[in-house]
Amino acid sequence: MPTETLQIPTPDGPADAYAAFPDDGERHPGVLLYADAFGTRPELEGKARELAGHGYHVLLPHLYHRHGPAPVIELPEHIDKENRPEVIGRLMPFIEALTTERFLRDADAYLRFLRARSEVGPGPVAAIGYCMGAALALRTAAAHPDQVAAVAGFHPGPLVTAAPDSPHHLFPEVTARVHLGLAEGDMTPGTLGALHEALDAAGVAHTTEIQPGTVHGFTMSDTHAFNSSASQWHWDRLLDLLGRMPT
Repeated sequence: MPTETLQIPTPDGPADAYAAFPDDGERHPGVLLYADAFGTRPELEGKARELAGHGYHVLLPHLYHRHGPAPVIELPEHIDKENRPEVIGRLMPFIEALTTERFLRDADAYLRFLRARSEVGPGPVAAIGYCMGAALALRTAAAHPDQVAAVAGFHPGPLVTAAPDSPHHLFPEVTARVHLGLAEGDMTPGTLGALHEALDAAGVAHTTEIQPGTVHGFTMSDTHAFNSSASQWHWDRLLDLLGRMPT
């Protein structure tokens, strides 16, 4: 499986990125893959390679590139209940520094870079994300509705907030098909209801499912939250969504 480590030009300096794609010399649909809060690491690179094996050209950008190349902190080999609070605490300054304004500049650069790749087909791309990456995928789709045809978010971070730029306010701009796969406890019933109301009011084609018996982060095998059967379910749903994209 061919992979590359790349530098994406952005208005705020180069962003390192990881790309994986099929080894057949053909053009394939593009996928922007946004990491969870723990960022670019072997776990996410593995997901990129898995998707490439199914016929997609995947670009995994380093979200915290303004603070240096990935990883911005040394991550433990396994993130468990005991070390997770300390790891999140060390990452929080980088998470908070990734404002919506900064991210949208990045997203424009990531999308332009991906679509210019000679191995990427001419059709629209997908934006997918985990944890906070789910909101970033939605923001990308809302900012570029003519270029993003599918959005997937698994164990998403907050999508309905009181902030003026809350992700759920963006749904009227989204033309992509959306799939959200939640862990138990990711959203309260009231928040989930507000999410569905916003999706339906905007006319977004969507599916939202809760995986019983899971906790936030269930797709990540390098964390205590990993759930093997739920992870396989996520691959099934994700590949079904991507398979519906126009080419």
